[in-house]
Amino acid sequence: MRRIQPLMLALVTVGSALPLDAQIDRITGKNFATRSEVLATHGMVCTSVPAATEVGVEILKRGGSAVDAAIAANATLGLMEPVSNGIGGDLFAIVYSAKENKLYGINGSGRSPLGLSYDAMKSELAKLHSETIPPRGMLPISVPGCVDAWAELHKKFGKLKLSDDLAPAVRYAEEGFPVTDLIATRSTRLCVPMAGSCGKPISRSILRHGSSPSR
Repeated sequence: MRRIQPLMLALVTVGSALPLDAQIDRITGKNFATRSEVLATHGMVCTSVPAATEVGVEILKRGGSAVDAAIAANATLGLMEPVSNGIGGDLFAIVYSAKENKLYGINGSGRSPLGLSYDAMKSELAKLHSETIPPRGMLPISVPGCVDAWAELHKKFGKLKLSDDLAPAVRYAEEGFPVTDLIATRSTRLCVPMAGSCGKPISRSILRHGSSPSR
């Protein structure tokens, strides 16, 4: 037991020298940066959900391009983080082609519905006694541009089949996946009120037993 004491004293000394808001795995840099930087030699994927990041990395390991990995991760995020992503949304991308030393960009934002003219929009806003488009309801919805942008990007830069890129998200959708604490909390705040305003049929489609996922 006496042999261990010097080592324990050294650990306590090192720990006491660190800022209170820093973790042991990052001992340099700014105090708020509590994690070590990620290093890689062949490629890197970064998302807000670890499982989606892993999906992107696996696509790279299979020989997919950065665009293949991005599509796979994006599709997985649409499932695992529906409050922030989804095939019903938009997509913007800047792609650098090292072979051509050239940048490509795509604007995958959706247009307003064909049947909703400016005058029709003003008429609907008048019924709501509002001069601005509300954040919820039918008026702020645009035609989704995400999937079309996937297809355009894949046509230019994809190496795998598009079905291969989407396969991990499909598998997670069929088999289930762990819901992070952050997403469960946001789902409670956003999905439940939204489902309630859309009616019972939609509520049953997006909520399990009428409630959002919880820990």
